[in-house]
Amino acid sequence: MTSADHNPNADFSDVGGASSTKNAPATGSPAEPESTRPADFSDVSGGSSSTLRGGKSYTVKKGDSLSKIAKQVYGDAGKWKEIHMANSDRIPNPDLIYPGQELTIPDA
Repeated sequence: MTSADHNPNADFSDVGGASSTKNAPATGSPAEPESTRPADFSDVSGGSSSTLRGGKSYTVKKGDSLSKIAKQVYGDAGKWKEIHMANSDRIPNPDLIYPGQELTIPDA
């Protein structure tokens, strides 16, 4: 590479622009930038990796915390992280659970 090939101020504004047909689909319309296309989830099967299979259901009561529930269910308040991991789709913040929430309690 020569110094002529290396330009830190190079202008690439014309690369991949709307007028470009280099990467255009066979229809003749300009290629749509990937960042503006909606994600295609048509090949994704149902299910959630954030919820463990098995276990039982628990309805949060007033005054509950994940550590209190873990102590009651497992006998170890420190296992609150397992409950949080199994319910991370429903509990983004483990310090904020509400009466009436249904949680999955994973098998010990």
